[in-house]
Amino acid sequence: MKIVFKMFEDIRKKFPVYEKNPDLIFLDTAASALKPYDMIDAINNCYSYEYANVHRGLYSLSSKLTKKFEDVRVKVGNFISSKSYENIIFTKSATEGINLVVEKFSEKYLSEGDEVIISYLEHHANIVPWHMAAQKYKFKVIPIELTNNSEIDYADFKNKITSRTKFISLTHISNVTGSLTDFDIVKEIIKNLNIPLMIDGCQFVAHSELNVTDLDCDFYVFSGHKLYGPSGIGVLYMKERWFDDLDPYQGGGSMIDNVDIQQTNYAKGFQKFEAGTPPIAEVIGLEASIEFVTSLNLKKIFIHEKELHDYTLDKLKNINNLNVYGNGLNKGAIISFNISDIHANDLAMILDQKNVAIRTGHHCAQPLMKYLNITFSARASFGVYNNKNDVDLFIDSLVEAKKFLT
Repeated sequence: MKIVFKMFEDIRKKFPVYEKNPDLIFLDTAASALKPYDMIDAINNCYSYEYANVHRGLYSLSSKLTKKFEDVRVKVGNFISSKSYENIIFTKSATEGINLVVEKFSEKYLSEGDEVIISYLEHHANIVPWHMAAQKYKFKVIPIELTNNSEIDYADFKNKITSRTKFISLTHISNVTGSLTDFDIVKEIIKNLNIPLMIDGCQFVAHSELNVTDLDCDFYVFSGHKLYGPSGIGVLYMKERWFDDLDPYQGGGSMIDNVDIQQTNYAKGFQKFEAGTPPIAEVIGLEASIEFVTSLNLKKIFIHEKELHDYTLDKLKNINNLNVYGNGLNKGAIISFNISDIHANDLAMILDQKNVAIRTGHHCAQPLMKYLNITFSARASFGVYNNKNDVDLFIDSLVEAKKFLT
């Protein structure tokens, strides 16, 4: 029996884009989510009526916004079930968070002969920084093989771990196949090995409940813009042990305790990793986006989007010569596909004429493309604003485009 939540029936009224373009079929949430009024209003209100630079300002405008800014840190900590808000570092993006961890960990702990494990499912943001660091510090990056369903091969993962393994960095959900990494299995494999674990949660955090304490990861990153929030804001969760252990990523204001002309003493905790003026309004917007998804209930969001995903897959099976990449049972609401002898870009341009927005290309995952023996794919991904009518119109448009192009 299908579960329908009435809260999603009128959800589009919360998004201004549908006011101007009510017939839009937006299937590109995996790239960036559409923005609700509440989030936009929060940023506008911040800039219009509340704005001042935060921290150290003694006047009321600054002190009020500083409190509001730091309250968001508490809210983020609660949202991801961190033991403490003090584990939360604000960055400019998830990519910056990954680069921070990669560079500072590599600098201190990695050298020739060491190994870092990633998977073929990773976004370039969790591959390229490791390559850059490996060139500098001479360690090796070791990929985990995938199963026939484009999921992590956990037997291969276990076999890849050796005494040389010094770090593991994995995606929570693939932005191409939607494959979900089973971190219960990962935790069991690395139990008692004392190998740090970083998780890229960009494709997970807006679609399901997150508990970093249960995951027991050392680092977890996600971005605001995929969470119905603004661009220019990311979050890095860091376990307590690393705050004193890792050196600052950037130098400047805010991250210091005191400065002499010959020496700098760094601040403690999250401040140590937040150099310069922070993305103030973006943090305020992030708060609104977190309130938005929590008001809808992330468990219900997951069920709603899974129904759309499964409904779409059933419809796609009726289209000849269409190949879907990633057929595992544990998946997010992302579907990548190709139609034989049709370029994905041609498909997307024709769908756009029907007001259907999908993503095409290598999706910043070229190693996975090569693993799948393709160079590009079309991708449909779902958000809270999608419904079965979207799917029906998408499928009808896809069938028409296929007829036109063959």
